[in-house]
Amino acid sequence: QLVESGGGLVQPGGSLTLSCVAPESFLNIYAMGWERQAPGKQRELVAQVSRGSGGLYADSVKGRFTISRADGKNTVYLQMNSLKPEDTAVYFCVARRVGGPDVWGQGIQVTVSS
Repeated sequence: QLVESGGGLVQPGGSLTLSCVAPESFLNIYAMGWERQAPGKQRELVAQVSRGSGGLYADSVKGRFTISRADGKNTVYLQMNSLKPEDTAVYFCVARRVGGPDVWGQGIQVTVSS
């Protein structure tokens, strides 16, 4: 139900922007964000943005990634700069709804390699 786009292969130091659109029928979303899972590692929260507050970021991406949400729309973006090989993972969009449950996208691959 969440449609993700923008992943791919990029060289170290490069940039990518991920986009995620949730159905407009989801009226009770209070936060949207991105999680990622690298091979052999646990899934982790990368960034999240809530209504009326700024972004929440994992320490590993602070200063490099920026999350934003389109005003009045169930759309969230993740601008990723200065990418490192350790950013390689499958990235999942998540929509958090009042009263739950959370909804995830299918995931999109980001590979940082020379």
